Amino acid sequence: MWYKGNVHTHTTKSDGDADPEVVVEWYKNHDYDFLVLSDHNHRTIIDGYSDSLILIPGEEVSARILGGDIPIHLNGIGISRVVEPIDAGGVVETLQANVDSIIQAGGIASLNHPNASWAYDHRDIVQIQGATLLEVYNGWPGSNSEGGPGKYSGEEIWDKVLSSGKIIYGIAVDDAHHYSDFNHTMANPGRGWIVVNAETLSSKSIIDSLIAGKFYFSTGIDIEDISLQEHSIELVISQHRDYIYNTKFIGKDGEVLKEVPGLNPKYEFSGDEGYVRASTKSSIGTRAWTQPRFLK
Repeated sequence: MWYKGNVHTHTTKSDGDADPEVVVEWYKNHDYDFLVLSDHNHRTIIDGYSDSLILIPGEEVSARILGGDIPIHLNGIGISRVVEPIDAGGVVETLQANVDSIIQAGGIASLNHPNASWAYDHRDIVQIQGATLLEVYNGWPGSNSEGGPGKYSGEEIWDKVLSSGKIIYGIAVDDAHHYSDFNHTMANPGRGWIVVNAETLSSKSIIDSLIAGKFYFSTGIDIEDISLQEHSIELVISQHRDYIYNTKFIGKDGEVLKEVPGLNPKYEFSGDEGYVRASTKSSIGTRAWTQPRFLK
């Protein structure tokens, strides 16, 4: 009961280059189980679509603050109505106001591409209440997910938020806009996704698992199983071609606790790590991440 999905993509209802039906067909044809159409400030709905691909209502709530220089974008996932963006002046104030609006509309809030225009980082996120998800990887070329000199990567931002004691779950997304021309400079589909462990393939069940952190996220690595025991975590990684896999188990402050090569990495908890999460990288550069296990 693992279900693959993407929770951030665009259509012609905002700034995508394909109609909603074309976008849905792309994901259906590439074996996705669920999808959120997250057009900017628009709730894109397609009625009567096939049960083989669950469509979860969504919107990218998009505000620009401080003279339009800083984009503050959040996804509302599972919302019951359109959420109008709020410019509350500052970064933290605007993030919080829009998180609150998403929750009031019946959805869960995802903090989108923090490094787009270097808009915000962990120092802002730790002050926010109520957000469920954080984009650690975003496939849009303008996302700056890897950071740079003097700038934190999405993964480093996530670790700093987790190290503060705040629970927020990481995700990978496409943020796709372009479906006809595929190039490294284009925002194409198929670059980042989440795989959810849920009781059923339904909108409610998927959202419940997102809230509970029962999923991993990936840019190309498949994890067959995650065994989370009282004293250990163990992964079963799918072998593709002749790729080599290496897993880092990471704790508080981003400390690498252990590196394990192979398809069955395992880590035994000592109890003082704060939290433990796994980050796997393949020999072609694809990645997969598990959610953190917080330890007393």
